[in-house]
Amino acid sequence: MSQPYSLLILPGDGIGPEVMAEVRKVIDWFQANRGMRFDVSEDLVGGAAYDRHGTPLADATMAKAQQVDAVLLGAVGGPAYDSLDFSVKPERGLLRLRKEMDLFANLRPAQCFDALADFSSLKREVVAGLDILIVRELTSGVYFGEPRGIHADDNNPDNEGGRVGINTQRYTSGEIRRVARAAFDLARKRSNRVCSMEKANVMESGILWREEVQWVHDNEYPDVELTHMYADNGAMQLVRRPSQFDVIVTDNLFGDILSDAAAMLTGSLGMLPSASLGAPMANGRPKAMYEPVHGSAPDIAGQGKANPIACILSFAMALRYSLGEGAAADELERAVEKVLADGVRTADLMGPEGGTPVSTAQMGDHIVAALAG
Repeated sequence: MSQPYSLLILPGDGIGPEVMAEVRKVIDWFQANRGMRFDVSEDLVGGAAYDRHGTPLADATMAKAQQVDAVLLGAVGGPAYDSLDFSVKPERGLLRLRKEMDLFANLRPAQCFDALADFSSLKREVVAGLDILIVRELTSGVYFGEPRGIHADDNNPDNEGGRVGINTQRYTSGEIRRVARAAFDLARKRSNRVCSMEKANVMESGILWREEVQWVHDNEYPDVELTHMYADNGAMQLVRRPSQFDVIVTDNLFGDILSDAAAMLTGSLGMLPSASLGAPMANGRPKAMYEPVHGSAPDIAGQGKANPIACILSFAMALRYSLGEGAAADELERAVEKVLADGVRTADLMGPEGGTPVSTAQMGDHIVAALAG
């Protein structure tokens, strides 16, 4: 028999354990009904890891993450950890996973389910059928560039506060080319269109970004349609006519901003999954981590109010991009769509038209029932 798929589950903080419990139901269903085998282990990250180990990510957990087919992460952080030193805040565990696994391509789909089109802040006719994929470079750029920090500015007598904050936007050709390749590969499986966004009009790193993306296109992907757009115009176009986009590729900072803007086109952060992919391992599968876009929502933790759909759809992305189980991913996404079309709603999805209110666990049960047909 083939080897089981290895998964490391890191539920994290706040609502993370609750939404991840519903993913476990889905995993169990596929194992029982579709002949898949999973080797699932669980560990701590974020505040939960700090409480146990005094660090947001233990070295042993990091070592596990490097070995498995996919990491599934719930959420990290919360006000209980706000007073911690920056070096041990819960989010540092997440950043360490991304950096040491070299997860350079962050995939953020913005898909509008028809049953939720009225939840968008835009008109239904603008967002109906929306299906965008934003590919964000994740391990370089201004979030990681050196020099960085807050320093005394002793040589500038006109500086009233006496300090200067520095962050450096830095990219290499290789970093740009590899995330561009990821975007072009994904576009070939979709509508074969890529829009690259940067600020080449005011930033040298933007000029390099545009030139290198164009080089990858011209030399390796001439069959894919490529356009370029300044990132500020891209933000405007996302709320003006989002359907013009298929795959958007952009840097770390702009990707952070643009993907959140695209997220709200769909109406609820509780609906949005993400994937972070790296280079292929020895078995040919990419190093990968999958997580919902939403945060830890400590204000509703433990109350059964959290929407587990983003976490469940993140597992669908794992099926598609890490495990090569595209048909199973489609099946799971159809089950989610059916449940929503039937009017089943967690608290964040209750609108004027009403619906059937359900808890976190009940939503998971409905999705498993829809899988079963």
